[in-house]
Amino acid sequence: MNSIASAIVKANKKLLFFWLAIVVVFGYFALDLPSKLEGDGFRTAGEYEDVEETLNDQFGFPKSSILLLFEAHEDEDFQGTITGVLNEVKDVSAITSVSSPLDDASMFKEDVAYASLNMDEEPEDMKAVIKEVRSIAGDYTGVSVTGAPVISEDINKASQEDLKTAELIGIPVALVILLFAFGSVVASIVPVIVGAVTVILAFGVLTLMGDSVNLSVFLLNVVPMVGLALSIDFALLFINRYREELESNGPAAAIRTTILTAGRSILFSAMCVFIGLGAMMVIQIDIFLTIALGGMVVVSIAVLTALTLLPAILFLIGENINKWKVIRVGQSSVERWRTFARWVMKRPIVLTLVALGVLVVGIIPIQNMNLSIPTIESLPESYESRAAYESIEEEFLNPDQSQVYLVAKSDQDWLSEEGLEAWQQLKEEVADEELVESVSTLFSVSEIGTSDELYQALQQEQVQSQLEPAINRFVQDEQLLIPVVIDTEADTDKAQQLMREWNEKDWNVEVQIGGQPKFNQEIYDEIYDKVGISVAIILGSTFTILMLAFKSILIPLKAIFMNVIGLTSTFGVLVLLFQNGLLGLEEADIALVLPVLVFSLVFGLSMDYEVFLISRIHEFYQETKDNHYSTVEGLANTSKIITSAALIMIVITGAFAFTNVMPVKQIGIGIAIAIFIDATIIRLLLVPSLMKLLGELNWWFPFKKGHSKKMKKEGRSN
Repeated sequence: MNSIASAIVKANKKLLFFWLAIVVVFGYFALDLPSKLEGDGFRTAGEYEDVEETLNDQFGFPKSSILLLFEAHEDEDFQGTITGVLNEVKDVSAITSVSSPLDDASMFKEDVAYASLNMDEEPEDMKAVIKEVRSIAGDYTGVSVTGAPVISEDINKASQEDLKTAELIGIPVALVILLFAFGSVVASIVPVIVGAVTVILAFGVLTLMGDSVNLSVFLLNVVPMVGLALSIDFALLFINRYREELESNGPAAAIRTTILTAGRSILFSAMCVFIGLGAMMVIQIDIFLTIALGGMVVVSIAVLTALTLLPAILFLIGENINKWKVIRVGQSSVERWRTFARWVMKRPIVLTLVALGVLVVGIIPIQNMNLSIPTIESLPESYESRAAYESIEEEFLNPDQSQVYLVAKSDQDWLSEEGLEAWQQLKEEVADEELVESVSTLFSVSEIGTSDELYQALQQEQVQSQLEPAINRFVQDEQLLIPVVIDTEADTDKAQQLMREWNEKDWNVEVQIGGQPKFNQEIYDEIYDKVGISVAIILGSTFTILMLAFKSILIPLKAIFMNVIGLTSTFGVLVLLFQNGLLGLEEADIALVLPVLVFSLVFGLSMDYEVFLISRIHEFYQETKDNHYSTVEGLANTSKIITSAALIMIVITGAFAFTNVMPVKQIGIGIAIAIFIDATIIRLLLVPSLMKLLGELNWWFPFKKGHSKKMKKEGRSN
């Protein structure tokens, strides 16, 4: 850290010019990030993907489809409209086939119909196609465009609009908080500049990575959310210490001391956040991998800007950091916090019980938490693609049923006697399941009940010719396709359990399973199987970092305990807000990824305040060896700045409450609530109360020389 401080003082202007060049270069690339984002990130390598590939390559299933909804209007030729639109879209080069309601009665009703435009392109490569189809549909009345690629495109668009909304709300309010914290316009603007540089650089880096890594659209919100909040918090803590040092030292000495103290705290805090994000990569689902990657990039850049760019700016500004004071900020707040700290530490048992009681009450609703994979509900209701898809679902699809695909592989000919016998056995085993509504096979199409009868019928050339289209639909080389409809929604526990049972079943041939229920089961199982490992990494590494930072066993254990109980309480509050529609919020299940994302993000972010507070307490303790005095002074000297930092974090993340993409709204509100609980109940009540109750045990460390002698001595608290 000394070498960093020396370099900043000696080569200040060169460093600033370097940062300016970096911002210009990466800012150019950052503008292109939205075009690199693909889908919602709910993808994991597994059997579902293998079956999808087989369906596409062997059985002619389209890789992606755009749906057109037709709604009849008075004085218009409904069928003429359908014919006109479909004739035009057939000329779109990427469209390989069209499923028309004029040819399929199941897609047509008296005043509503839908068509499917099928393509062999991946959904993320279809932006130009979507634009062209929308242009054609826009020339007709009552025609809407939807489907998975369109919905994904709209979520990307909504995310960009949400980011603008959150920035317009969060940044001005953060500036006001900084102004009240520092009183000076110059000191208030610097953190925002550093935060903006951090986000621009992170966007630029991620754009360059986007060609080789699948990036979720949710990065567009999560990266600025974390980057701005963390960078401004780091700058707030750093500038506060710099101004303190500036009162008795020149700018060069103040920079050196600030880097050695606040800089050290920032480094340890960032390590906790970095590890919390990195631990998500254990869960092999794209949304966790990309958000972890994006978060780790922005945290790394936030540390670089906090320890190089920020001190370079401060050294250049020097004593002008206090220029343009508009609000008088004195020492009275320190004395008020000192009085509060003494009040808390006189009642440690009562306040500990009260704080824990409040947190436990918050935890109670968590037993009713419903987790689900975000689908069409992620989009605002105002989007045409959502309304159109919901209309198609309501009019033509049975929402209480779901489709499963079994793909069986065998060396034998599926149309031989042995093959047909194995096929019939598979059909009967599947049909015997209570949840199975129907099984489509050559037996059901031909209405022939047994394998012997079907084999004999296929020996007749005329019968085989009639059944040839059906045979091609079910059999391709060694592969046999068995479409199954189950009598439950794809995201229910019953559907997932059936998929697990079929996975473990001893079939008479090799069988792979696909379809939406299988997709959901793989996503849920990947999270549930790996989340324990992810949490263990976060807890273990956090304990180690804090133990080494403060040479204490109990301080990291307390920090972990308080974070876990605070976050659990947060999830209970989110259940009330979203599932129960409290405060007028739209009722919705909790996004499946939210607990993992919020835990991983907030566990590290809240350690930011823990490290800063305990670092100051530790400084006083090293000077006095008095736990009571050190806790009071540490709380008194940091509470204002920690509260301001928490408010900024709450404002920047909480601003996403006014956005429209549901998972982003839930993540933003979740982080804001967790930080609020951490900065109030935990940081102001539980931390000082437990520091008082544990006394000198707080600083017990088995490898610390001479510590046993120190513990025999009671400090000024007596």
